[in-house]
Amino acid sequence: QAQLVESGGGLVQAGGSLRLSCAASGRTFTSYPMGWFRQAPGKEREFVAGITWSGGNTGYGDSVKGRFTISRDNAKNTLYLQMSSLKPEDTAVYYCAARRSQFGTMYGTYESQYDFWGQGTQVTVSS
Repeated sequence: QAQLVESGGGLVQAGGSLRLSCAASGRTFTSYPMGWFRQAPGKEREFVAGITWSGGNTGYGDSVKGRFTISRDNAKNTLYLQMSSLKPEDTAVYYCAARRSQFGTMYGTYESQYDFWGQGTQVTVSS
């Protein structure tokens, strides 16, 4: 059974850094575009970052541009999100997702474009 498992969340002070990981198992996701989303309390889930299967194309939500970096290691079937200069408004549950598609498909920026989801990892940024 295909599964995505996030890790690396936690409590960090404003200005600090965290690296999230998303380990895939049960099937290979190497041909799938993948993304990170987040959901803060009382808010809708929002797009954070996306990456194509090769890593050659990446994209970010406006609120995280210049601070977050998405990457992947297909040999390890793992997705990463390096978060720097964290702000209290980055506090949320972070989810990784995979889009079932052919090679060359772009990542999506909408939840509905993704087929597999992890359970999420909590990131809390204190001021």
